[in-house]
Amino acid sequence: MTVRGDGRGGRNVELLLGFALAARELPGVHAIACDTDGVDGNEEIAGAFISPGTLARARSLGLDPAAVLATNDGHTFFEKLGDQVITGPTLTNVNDFRAVLVT
Repeated sequence: MTVRGDGRGGRNVELLLGFALAARELPGVHAIACDTDGVDGNEEIAGAFISPGTLARARSLGLDPAAVLATNDGHTFFEKLGDQVITGPTLTNVNDFRAVLVT
């Protein structure tokens, strides 16, 4: 990942936001991306999740997902949506966890 902006983001929310944009034409896509230690990037936020209505909800709040991705501000994006996954520090760094469900 190349950091291009000065936003609040980590690799899991970056991946998830990029995936949401890439999958926007596909119906029924849900996904989650989290870090098992509870810290994505420099924030004590494990990651976030998306659902079929994520991008529409973001736009209704005045958020531009592509602009957010360009400034590496995924944590702010998912925070405003209320779609962050916050576990607190787990003290167990096994790996990143990512899952996609298509309904």
